[in-house]
Amino acid sequence: MNSSLFRLPFPLLFIFIFIVNLASACHVGDRNALLAFKSAITADPSGLLSSWKSAVDCCTWAGVTCSVPNRVTSLSLYGQLDHPNAFLSGTISNSLSNLPYLDSIYLINLRNISGPFPPSLFKLPKLLFIYIENNKLSGQLPAAIGNMSQLEALSLEGNRFTGPIPSSISKLTRLTQLKLGSNLLTGSIPIGIQQLKSLTFLSLERNRFAGPLPDFWGSFPELRILSLSHNKLTGKIPRSISALAAKLSYLEIGHNLLTGNIPDFLGTFRALDTLDLSSNHFSGVVPKSFRNLTKIFNLDLSRNSLVDPFPELFVKGIESLDLSYNKFHLGKIPKWVTSSPIIYSLKLAKCGIKMKMEDWKPTQTYFYDYIDLSENEIRGSPVGLLNRTDYLVGFWGSGNKLNFKLQDLRIVKRLKYLDLSRNQVSGKVPGAVVGLEKLNVSDNHLCGPIPATKFPATSFLGNDCLCGPPLPPCK
Repeated sequence: MNSSLFRLPFPLLFIFIFIVNLASACHVGDRNALLAFKSAITADPSGLLSSWKSAVDCCTWAGVTCSVPNRVTSLSLYGQLDHPNAFLSGTISNSLSNLPYLDSIYLINLRNISGPFPPSLFKLPKLLFIYIENNKLSGQLPAAIGNMSQLEALSLEGNRFTGPIPSSISKLTRLTQLKLGSNLLTGSIPIGIQQLKSLTFLSLERNRFAGPLPDFWGSFPELRILSLSHNKLTGKIPRSISALAAKLSYLEIGHNLLTGNIPDFLGTFRALDTLDLSSNHFSGVVPKSFRNLTKIFNLDLSRNSLVDPFPELFVKGIESLDLSYNKFHLGKIPKWVTSSPIIYSLKLAKCGIKMKMEDWKPTQTYFYDYIDLSENEIRGSPVGLLNRTDYLVGFWGSGNKLNFKLQDLRIVKRLKYLDLSRNQVSGKVPGAVVGLEKLNVSDNHLCGPIPATKFPATSFLGNDCLCGPPLPPCK
């Protein structure tokens, strides 16, 4: 402020400051619209809206932004899924239609916001970004959603919307993000989506879409993320997906009903860091072209009918790998996996591995969080490997020929899941297992009293002489 102002007579200075403050205070119509929004909230146990008071400038309220002078331009309210009381219950008031400068709305992880798609949003011509995620909105997506042609991002993930995606979605040609995952949507993926040529992010995962995987992927030159997993999509991977090779970094189409071979052209996706084709009906071999996927960090091909040989990959470091439950006969854990310095999840269940556990010497065990080697023919002891890390969360080794004393295994605080069933494990059950969330040591050669735990009898059945609750008492 200019220092000459302070030489004004006191009454004039007071009037000047009053006018400045008045000009910066939020518009009375915007304040009333937000207070009406608050009145439709029936529960706010953590006080997300506690700063929303009529005597306070609404531009200073939590979650409210005024970018245009004294007009509300953004509403951003976030719950916290790891805090049970950080949620809001209620509905989205139609009063939001009285915020003419609103350009973005973020109602994320509030959990208990219910009702239909808010009709008030249709009356906001400046609205560009809608993120209403992880709530309980329901009903069908209205056909009028196509009239919001100015939208640049639409995310309704994690709600309870039903029915088909309206064909009018094709009118939202300015969209860069369309996220409708984790709802109850049905029907086929509408062909009109191919009109959304500016998309960088398309997520339709975890719905009930059926019918063939569309063949229109050449329409999306900027697409980086494509997630269609956990639906009921059928047919083969269409050739047009190859048009995404230059920029696509994330392709997730697992948990569908897709068939045929994995196409060779997927090996041309040089930018790909995540590929999930799991839980489909793919058959044949994994293409040799996968050697070109040098940036791949997360690869999940589990639960298909893929056969040998599996190509040697030339990755610089893989974070998670799951090849479980195919028809592979790997013989041993691949060298390119063992040498990865950053891997945290390795799942090779029923992959035809025949080796001694002591012969597996990963470059780095520090990062391992999850190791699943179930249903193979692995001999020896995992103690030397597992006792080297404090960071393991889960180890699954059931259905092998592991032979060691269970009390020699160091059960660290972070370990939550341990399955050593159907092996040749001997010794006693150590008291440290009480810190686990799940335990299965059935069908081994364990003996002695079971420490007091919460695990059912099925966790301990089929051993030589275990006794005590939940099994019969010790003699």
